[in-house]
Amino acid sequence: MQVSARGDYAVRAAVGLAAAYPATISSQALADEQALPRKFLEAILGDLRRAGLIHSVRGADGGYRLARPPDAVPVGAVLRAVDGPLAGVRGRRPEEIEYAGSAAHLSELWVAVRAAVRGVLDEVTLAQVVTGRLPARVRRLVDPPDAWQPR
Repeated sequence: MQVSARGDYAVRAAVGLAAAYPATISSQALADEQALPRKFLEAILGDLRRAGLIHSVRGADGGYRLARPPDAVPVGAVLRAVDGPLAGVRGRRPEEIEYAGSAAHLSELWVAVRAAVRGVLDEVTLAQVVTGRLPARVRRLVDPPDAWQPR
């Protein structure tokens, strides 16, 4: 799985909003905290607002805030709001792909990969990222030293 810059920035902004919840935080404050380009961040915040994940508040104390408590917002929802489906094959959903011959069962592997990605990103909430208290199943995935090694 490749996380785009847009997806990374969106999750970082959402985590910033989760840390401030239920307060409102300005796009400038979010950009400064995470060293994000403000204009790009504002476009991302628009995507998150259209997806119903955040609310914008106008006025002197305006800015953005999460639409739900941080423990009710999975990281996967944030990524989907800005990048679409979590796993695709050549821009298509894995279940839409058909292969012939010796690769006939390859779509099953792609669906399994998507299920594994969902299993992590839809289980972990913004609140868990803020506190560092990842679910035990996810923590077990990062514990082995080889999990941190590139391949």
